[in-house]
Amino acid sequence: MHELAVCQALLNQVHTIAAEHADADVSRITLCVGPLSGVVPEFLERAFYLARAGGPAAHAELVIESSGVRVRCRSCGVETEATPARLICGVCGDYHTDLLDGDQLVLKRVELLQPGVIPPNKSAGVQPCVKHVDAI
Repeated sequence: MHELAVCQALLNQVHTIAAEHADADVSRITLCVGPLSGVVPEFLERAFYLARAGGPAAHAELVIESSGVRVRCRSCGVETEATPARLICGVCGDYHTDLLDGDQLVLKRVELLQPGVIPPNKSAGVQPCVKHVDAI
């Protein structure tokens, strides 16, 4: 399961970001994962909850956003949606395409708790004071 190694690399980036912001605790991490990234989101989520122990992301929530697959046709030049198993042009049907989107694994956003703020009880419906760090 290489997802654990992916999580460890991800958490190294997140810890660096937290350190740049006075070692703030991390409340949420948002990733964008494409279907051709080679990562299974369910396995990534399981590995994350093992890898996050200790450090500023110990109680962080992982949000995984999925993306679609987009290709550009070399024959007609049109950009269209495609499926992971059929990277063909949606207009002319040609298979000579270039992948534009769908293979990414991107750290999109890290939400940090303000230093000294005690996170509220989530069941109370109160949002913590957070700082958003867009990582893209």
